[in-house]
Amino acid sequence: MGVANKLKDAWKGGKKTVNGWLAIPTAFSSELMAQLGFDSLTVDLQHGVQDYMSAVACFQGMQPHGTTPLARVPWNEPGIIGKLLDAGAQGLICPMVNTKEQAEAFVAACRYPPLGNRSNGPVRAGIYGEPGRYFYTANDDVLCIPMIETKEALDNLDAILDVPGVDGIYVGPTDLGISLGILPPVMDREEPEILRIYEMLVKKCDERGKWIGIHCTTGAYVKRMHDMGFTFGTMGSDVTNLVLGVRAQLAGLKG
Repeated sequence: MGVANKLKDAWKGGKKTVNGWLAIPTAFSSELMAQLGFDSLTVDLQHGVQDYMSAVACFQGMQPHGTTPLARVPWNEPGIIGKLLDAGAQGLICPMVNTKEQAEAFVAACRYPPLGNRSNGPVRAGIYGEPGRYFYTANDDVLCIPMIETKEALDNLDAILDVPGVDGIYVGPTDLGISLGILPPVMDREEPEILRIYEMLVKKCDERGKWIGIHCTTGAYVKRMHDMGFTFGTMGSDVTNLVLGVRAQLAGLKG
């Protein structure tokens, strides 16, 4: 058998999970983050300073610790989607998915035929689990999660959620606010109109048995989103947590 997707199994069991975010391109920071209690870690190739080789190193850093490896692709492009899955990502988050057609293209790039058009060659992903079994389990195991972060995506939400193979959605709070003209672009939002949108998104996902995640800064806000019905929340990144930690210690130093 292949390597089970522990994150997907946890969600099926009704567990709320916490995701970490990796913007620093080293196996060492990935290794440290993997030991701090995150259920999953996402290598960010869109806005971090990661590239393909550093993503592979990050996957290698978290591998011994049982953390589910995810990645955010830089864009909805089949080449990098297939390459990151071949590298061992067990799920992908794709930015700026605004239409049914874009969601279909994303799913197709993540799935082997007959469900999609992913090319077979899991050079790294295939070395885990029983040899030769990856192909037979990947379509079920790989999580396919488009980002909802624009007014256009909200307008097309039902069509996006109804695309076969979309496992859930991931909310990008800053871009969503920008698209709706609600500024400044902050992560842990308090605007009533945004919170109402979050509640609507949770309801639409619940109705379809889909999962839903959101990008947050603090653990307290992740808990709040869990309580609202989100399946998972990202508790900042290695970079933001480094900055927040140092700032708190410097504030304590200055008294």
